[in-house]
Amino acid sequence: MGEFDGKVAVVTGGGGEGIGAATARRLAGAGAHVVVGDNSEEKAEQVASALRDRGHQAVGIAADESQAAEMEQLAAVAVEHFGGLDILVNSAGIQRYGTVVDTDEATWDEVMAVNLKGMFLAAKHAIPRMRQRGGGVIVNVSSIQALASQRNVAAYAASKGAVNALTRAMALDHAADSIRVVAVCPGSVDTPMLRHSADLFKGEGTADATLAAWGRMHPLGRIARPEEVAEMIAFLASPRASFVTGGEYTVDGGLTAALAVVLPD
Repeated sequence: MGEFDGKVAVVTGGGGEGIGAATARRLAGAGAHVVVGDNSEEKAEQVASALRDRGHQAVGIAADESQAAEMEQLAAVAVEHFGGLDILVNSAGIQRYGTVVDTDEATWDEVMAVNLKGMFLAAKHAIPRMRQRGGGVIVNVSSIQALASQRNVAAYAASKGAVNALTRAMALDHAADSIRVVAVCPGSVDTPMLRHSADLFKGEGTADATLAAWGRMHPLGRIARPEEVAEMIAFLASPRASFVTGGEYTVDGGLTAALAVVLPD
């Protein structure tokens, strides 16, 4: 018996090789029926197909997080295929660079539409289905940049700070429905998004060298694997975390525990 037997999960941003895909695999491996949503239908179906090949129940659909109709369809597919919805993992997200001066309005709107509005829309349509099941769990994938920031990420940091605030608001609003809402705040994770960033900033070096350098900034000396974040998500979504709601949980290799000032040896 898996701890998610009989549960139905929706994972946004579940295509590809990032945190969402790792979470879909983790939940399915513990018995959940999984709906994989991604703005690329091909990537969503690739993940779902791989799960089915392992004997799990999964479907993949195109789901643009910024579109209300597609987020409503995501929740409807969970009910249509598997009879309900118990777990929502909001994992979709994008990174764009710039200050408020050099970030154009279209880029600002793009980041907010995916990183923040998408979570609002997914939850808006998931919560009524969770009520029908007598409760549920929403896990929002935020970032440590909701807690502390680097330079030149104004839109991204603002969106993630808002995600944490939205998480607290939803946790309070829906506690009486037995719906728990939490946020996970990863540090640097080996995902396609981070590798794209490493390629942008590699200079004369390589993307792998840049990733290794970023990893050394974490006290544990490396960047995370997507599966390590998925493990925290699975714990928070499970009955083991039944009295946990409204909080934000770092998976950052100790990065936010450290001060920039280092004493000499």
